[in-house]
Amino acid sequence: MKTKTISMFFSLCLLSSGAPLAADEAKASAGNVTVVFDHPENFADVKDFYMATDKGRDAILADLRKFIVDRASSYLREGQKLEVKFTDIDLAGEFEPQRGPEFMDVRIMKDIYPPRFDFEFKLTGADGKVLNEGKRRLSDPFYTDRLVPFRDDPLCYDKDVLNDWLTQDIKSKAAAH
Repeated sequence: MKTKTISMFFSLCLLSSGAPLAADEAKASAGNVTVVFDHPENFADVKDFYMATDKGRDAILADLRKFIVDRASSYLREGQKLEVKFTDIDLAGEFEPQRGPEFMDVRIMKDIYPPRFDFEFKLTGADGKVLNEGKRRLSDPFYTDRLVPFRDDPLCYDKDVLNDWLTQDIKSKAAAH
């Protein structure tokens, strides 16, 4: 029942966060990292419960945005900029309502439910020159085998997959220029 408790606690924290996604988006793009979610209402799975809510989705996306902005900002040099536009997200795990009503808010983590992120990105130098850009479809079918820090974070697997990409495609390219 620890997972259910964590899931319920996370959902309550998300729902009470108070900051709408639009305000967070403006704040995120004010610095050197911009993260945009293109039509998040059409994303495969960014749900806080089996029956998703807009407020829960926005809170989850705000948490992912903050993670990317914080991590990427620490990798960029003076004047470098990163733009990321997500076109689809499928969070790690899945809700399995067939387990009964007490599991409607519990995300079950299994290898058959890997996280997936579809996005475009562009990293530019202080001179405006493109240092790295492209489209990515990140996924890890073996995500449950990862030794992730902060396992009490419901997005720990998702953030770990994104962190691998940030380290490979952003940190290495930003440091080289």
